[in-house]
Amino acid sequence: MFSLQTIFGKGDKFYSLLEASAESARSSTRALIELLSTPASQQSLEKFKQARRQEKDLAAQISEELVDTFVTVLEREDIEALNGALYKIPKIVEKFAERYTLALARIGDVDFASRAAMLEQACEVLQQMVGLLRYGMDLDRIKKLNDRLHAIEGEADRQILELYRDAYANESDPIRYLIKMNLFEILEKAIDRCRDAGNVIYHIVLKNS
Repeated sequence: MFSLQTIFGKGDKFYSLLEASAESARSSTRALIELLSTPASQQSLEKFKQARRQEKDLAAQISEELVDTFVTVLEREDIEALNGALYKIPKIVEKFAERYTLALARIGDVDFASRAAMLEQACEVLQQMVGLLRYGMDLDRIKKLNDRLHAIEGEADRQILELYRDAYANESDPIRYLIKMNLFEILEKAIDRCRDAGNVIYHIVLKNS
């Protein structure tokens, strides 16, 4: 086992930027849980916009650093892949929040909180995985965390089948049905994006261990 940081002393800047990106993704999920428990009259999308702007700025900064840096602590394509995967998470969460607030009058009684909690758990695991990169290529720890991500994603897949079953049997309003399924699928997609980012990290560590 070794730390790639020893190869190039300025590697911290990429670790720090990727860690900040993972934190931004997790912040968006915290904002989502807060939104779902906030009365309609007090709801705001500002925290989602802030997380989205921060993620966008970080992604741009990482891209600029890749251009300006001759030697990188990780392979360039790996940094780009992880940067792109992390960038997508707040974007999808903001999309859910925007549509949820628009449709609240129709689906205010639908429980999205449990799914949002799963997404927050996925982002927490992902944040741990990103944080481990600067300390070396510990394949065993990364694999365990990646397995947890896949378990969360698998449970999300199982639950969405239950939601479909319930909607097919009990939902008589076609517009409400479409809105509800669309929102659940957006949350499912966000969890999938966490899994994708975890897979990128796992392959980086696997390749360098």
